[in-house]
Amino acid sequence: MNAYVFPGQGAQYVGMGKELFDNSTKAQELFNKANSILKFNITDLMFDGTEEDLRQTNVTQPAIFLHSVILARVLGDDFKPDMVAGHSLGEFSALVANGTLSFEDGLKLVAKRADAMQKACEMEESTMAAILGLDDAVVEKICNSISDVVVPANYNSPGQLVISGSVEGINKAIEKCKEAGAKRALPLKVGGAFHSPLMEPARIELAEAINSVKFNKGICPIYQNVTGQSVNDGEIIKKNLIAQLTSPVRWTKIMQNMIADGANNITEVGPGKVLQGLFKKVERQIQTQSAEI
Repeated sequence: MNAYVFPGQGAQYVGMGKELFDNSTKAQELFNKANSILKFNITDLMFDGTEEDLRQTNVTQPAIFLHSVILARVLGDDFKPDMVAGHSLGEFSALVANGTLSFEDGLKLVAKRADAMQKACEMEESTMAAILGLDDAVVEKICNSISDVVVPANYNSPGQLVISGSVEGINKAIEKCKEAGAKRALPLKVGGAFHSPLMEPARIELAEAINSVKFNKGICPIYQNVTGQSVNDGEIIKKNLIAQLTSPVRWTKIMQNMIADGANNITEVGPGKVLQGLFKKVERQIQTQSAEI
């Protein structure tokens, strides 16, 4: 079965989308439409901007969304998903790609999400950190032991977890994770504490926008971040999408469930191939466990 996955923030690169624009009239139409909807020329920043330009949340999120969604549209009849999923921001790309959201509504929601998250980031200094080489349960226990805000944010693969919270909370967690034997525990260059309680103001703002938009029945199910489960009901998708901002991304669970449900051809649509690499890691782990039984 064909599974298509869509990357989130962090996959951006200078010049992203330029090749698509140069080689497809369909891509040109959609990029120009995006400039009109956003009321600024995001194509200028994507094609010719600096790394610093692309790190601004209100640019990064629409840019990655556009690269992913337009690439899926350009694939045309070759885009035949049996299931889709997207990492964090990528969930919006996946919902447009499978027809649950229109291109226009998806882009407007992503722009709203980016602005709301940026405002939330400015309310309190916060950050995230990657923890490698510890069991999830150990990291969860460490987070729970700290009085400052610090929570698991991205369950990316077994032994690879991103935590999110206040700067002080993250610094304490990094030290405790190192003491517990983490191979690496390093702060990330991000604008704030995504997928944590500190995003509550953004969640409230985005909820109103999401609830005002029509969600169609998609051509295939989406595996959502909040639960890791397959969904194709518009109202449930909305509820999970709203909860996503303050809840962890259960990407490991998504990969395990997709594979268990028959996914054997994984295609990453958008900038980068990080998600495909994570799938390979989980597939190898499953094969190893099967061999040991």
